[in-house]
Amino acid sequence: MSAPRPNEKLAGVAPLERPPIRQSIVVRQGIERTFSTFVSRIGQWWPTIPFSFGQHSIVSVTFETRVGGRIYETREDDSVVEWGTVLEWSPPQRFVMSWNITGVPTDVEVSFTSESDTTTRVDLEHRGWERLTEAQLGDDCALPGGYLGGSFTRGWAVILDRFAMAVEASS
Repeated sequence: MSAPRPNEKLAGVAPLERPPIRQSIVVRQGIERTFSTFVSRIGQWWPTIPFSFGQHSIVSVTFETRVGGRIYETREDDSVVEWGTVLEWSPPQRFVMSWNITGVPTDVEVSFTSESDTTTRVDLEHRGWERLTEAQLGDDCALPGGYLGGSFTRGWAVILDRFAMAVEASS
């Protein structure tokens, strides 16, 4: 039996039409501090404008550090909007959370890999796009264009850059 040629479909295997979004960044900080900054200081570094529901009215962003924990924003009027729920929790290597911002929950996995005592690679994968309808895939999020227009790819790059600046500033 020969190996399939490029672009040749395997019998019974559907092509992946809605691939996950993957972003990576290397930060100049050890794994423990990098992980801790992501989850414990998320309200300090997350760019709530434009990446939140409340934008200017946000008082805090909270990440409850356990399976079943919530990630949510609190506004000036004390209202709360849940961004997601922690599905898997393995500090300081990774966590997986639901991402409720997309209308139908998708999943975000963030992995932390020590490259040395002073550098950590952070890999983010946002998946589950097959759960959304075509209309939902095109809906604007914080940036125009939705998944189909690349706004989640651009958004996660901005968010990870902001995170890296916060981690490196905490040295």
